[in-house]
Amino acid sequence: MANHRADRMSEDIQREIAAILREMKDPRLHNGIISVVRCETAHDLSYSKVYISSMNGLPVAKEAVKALKNAQGFIRRELGTRLKLRYAPVLAFEATDSIEYSANISRILGSIQYTQTEAAEEESSEDEDTEE
Repeated sequence: MANHRADRMSEDIQREIAAILREMKDPRLHNGIISVVRCETAHDLSYSKVYISSMNGLPVAKEAVKALKNAQGFIRRELGTRLKLRYAPVLAFEATDSIEYSANISRILGSIQYTQTEAAEEESSEDEDTEE
C-alpha cells in the first residue's frame, strides 16, 4: 500500500526547505545556484533525507551541505512551524551532482542537434549544386 501522506510531506518539505535556503544568510549557501533536488521521507514522518545540488558542481554542493548541517536545528524548527507539525522530522542532507549532470546532458544533446542541422544544410547545398 502506497503511503501518500509521506509523499505529500516530502514535497512540502522540499518546497519549504528551498524557501528557507533563500532566507538564510550563510555565504556558503550563496556561492552558486543551490537547489533542493529531492526529498525522501520515512513512512512514519520521523526522518527525511534531503538531496542538495549546485550548478557549480559537487564541491559547492558539499560546502552547502556543511552549512545546512550546522543550521539543522534552525531549519527543523522553521520547518515544524511552517508546516504546523507536532514533530518535525530529523533532517539529513546529502550532496548530489544531478543539476551539473543534467546540464552536461543538455549540452551534449544541443551539440548533436547542431551537428545534425549542419549535416542537413550541407546535404541541401550539395543537392542544389547537382541540380544546376
